[in-house]
Amino acid sequence: MTDDILLDADDRMDKAVLAFQHNLDTIRTGRANTALVEHLQVTHYGQTLPLNQLATLAAPESTLITVQPWDRGAMDSIMKAIQTSDLGINPSNDGRLIRLPIPPLTEQRRRDLVKQVHTRAEEARVAIRNIRRHAIDEVKKAVKAGDVPEDDGHHAEDEVEKLTHAQTDRIEQLSKTKERELLEV
Repeated sequence: MTDDILLDADDRMDKAVLAFQHNLDTIRTGRANTALVEHLQVTHYGQTLPLNQLATLAAPESTLITVQPWDRGAMDSIMKAIQTSDLGINPSNDGRLIRLPIPPLTEQRRRDLVKQVHTRAEEARVAIRNIRRHAIDEVKKAVKAGDVPEDDGHHAEDEVEKLTHAQTDRIEQLSKTKERELLEV
């Protein structure tokens, strides 16, 4: 019984950390990365789709992302989606290819992005703590119902705490790595 609770908590915490890691990929650093734009929502022919389902994305240089729409009719929709996003990138196109030049980050913008990283890291830690609280509640219910001996319940709670600390350490490492990337000139 407690093994199932621990496995479920571990799985959910892993997913929370992976979601945080994916979230960090969308924060712009000084280098071009297609993850910045691949999930931009583009409204085309009345449907809203992620950009990566409408075009081929590439980063041929460290300061350039290219977007090649599969349907040239989607060019204007893609341009509009990029311009209205919070990326701060001004796209240009030649009728076949959209070029997104990645300008160097200013010091103030770097500090703002670091704050964004810290905010998202805290959100991920809150998600981990919520999973911990849920798992401990499940263990306590099982102990109260008599399904699990009290000693096993305490041991399971300790294991949940260890999982929580390991996952919050992973979040901390990921956020520090991203912060170093952002502050690197």
